[in-house]
Amino acid sequence: MHPGLVIGIIGGYFGLLILISYLTSGKGDSKAFFTGNRQSPWYVVAFGMIGASLSGVTFISVPGQVGAFISDTEPVYKAFSYFQLVLGYLLGYFVIANVLMPMYYRLNLISIYSFLNQRFGIKAYKTGSLFFLLSQSMGASLRLFLVVGVLQIAFFDAYNVPFVVTVMLTILLIWVYTFKGGIKTIVWTDTLQTFFMLLAVGISIFYIADKLDLSFSGFISTIEEHPYSKVFIWDWQSSKYFFKQFFSGAFIAIVMTGLDQNMMQKNLTCKNIGEAKKNMYWFGFILVPTNFLFLSLGLLLYMYAAKMGIVTPEHTDDLYPILALNHFSPFIGIVFLLGIIAAAFSSADSALTSLTTAFCVDFLKLETLSEKEQKRKRLWVHVGFSILVFLIIVGFRIINNDSVITAVFVVAGYTYGPLLGMFSFGLFTKRITKDHAIPYIAVIAPILSYLLSTYSEVLLGGYKFGFELLIVNGLITFIGLWIFSKEEKT
Repeated sequence: MHPGLVIGIIGGYFGLLILISYLTSGKGDSKAFFTGNRQSPWYVVAFGMIGASLSGVTFISVPGQVGAFISDTEPVYKAFSYFQLVLGYLLGYFVIANVLMPMYYRLNLISIYSFLNQRFGIKAYKTGSLFFLLSQSMGASLRLFLVVGVLQIAFFDAYNVPFVVTVMLTILLIWVYTFKGGIKTIVWTDTLQTFFMLLAVGISIFYIADKLDLSFSGFISTIEEHPYSKVFIWDWQSSKYFFKQFFSGAFIAIVMTGLDQNMMQKNLTCKNIGEAKKNMYWFGFILVPTNFLFLSLGLLLYMYAAKMGIVTPEHTDDLYPILALNHFSPFIGIVFLLGIIAAAFSSADSALTSLTTAFCVDFLKLETLSEKEQKRKRLWVHVGFSILVFLIIVGFRIINNDSVITAVFVVAGYTYGPLLGMFSFGLFTKRITKDHAIPYIAVIAPILSYLLSTYSEVLLGGYKFGFELLIVNGLITFIGLWIFSKEEKT
């Protein structure tokens, strides 16, 4: 693909985002930046959240992992086993809609971690917010890393532009259309970006199926019969065992959506709890078949590579980008670029906004300042997190040797586990915990989880932890809170 065409696509796309930002940001006051004035239509939020939830990680990593082995010691194809995790999401979203969101709306929260302050105390509150800031900074950076790599291959390598400069330009573009409108702008830009992402997947599937001479019925039968389409794994020692994946999916949904300021900030822009629930239900129902489409795309990509004699890359994350940019038609290359840019920026832009919100509300207490002072400090915090994301991406470029989707969930497992434990303890018990002990418990729990995961095969008769380590992490936190607590006096 000609580099000039690529830069034209990128320029036009960001021009459209900046236009949306201009039309939606209004005065750009703090209330609009943090809560969207609680006027967002639920169906707009639900559709936009699909793109933010999937991100560039799903767009590239999920299709690529279909033909990869589970591990060096477990030479079985991952196939569609990821879908077991996705099925668990539905249970998680049900819990979010009926347990967490009613509480958030009842307490009229801006930062969801304010709940920890009301339930435990200031140290628990700061600890919860700090763990979110850590996890979100890592997660957003890892997701954006994927897209920057694609842009580097598609355009910047042709002009010998260093990777560091590519990262800098990418983050600058995000900053330009988010710094004023915040979440009020994000709700609408996410809708546009979700549309482009799903359009790219649909067109890619249609194009490859046509090249493989597959009719619609042939496409369906191929998915049913191909060994890569295996969904369920019943070997209890496997890291992809069904019940591990299903319940891990439920808890991942709870922590990465329900306990995540990034995702909940969008839900809290709805007019009331009734509309917020509708948003969550429809979001879940649409997300499941959408993930199946990504897996189906992965199967077709491997089939296409085999038919054309194309060697699959060592890093499976590179499969879709290499085929789309080097082997498919220029039109599909354009569609792919729009899709991957939309997928990554739909999560990265809202991540920067939520990081800014959490830090401003939880640590700076901006509500006590004048609107002019709020804007000034909010601007500098936004700049600061943009720089932090830049540094993490560059660092990950140097040390990365694993699939990005695995890396994101590993980070989530260790940093969201303490949040899961704290919120569960706060919601489902009435015990009084010593506030000063909570930061220590939150740090010790991930360490113990890591040690347990490292030596699980020796300690647990060959058992290997997968994403369910998140549950273990939360449980250790819960037990620690129980130990340092006492019954509430009546």
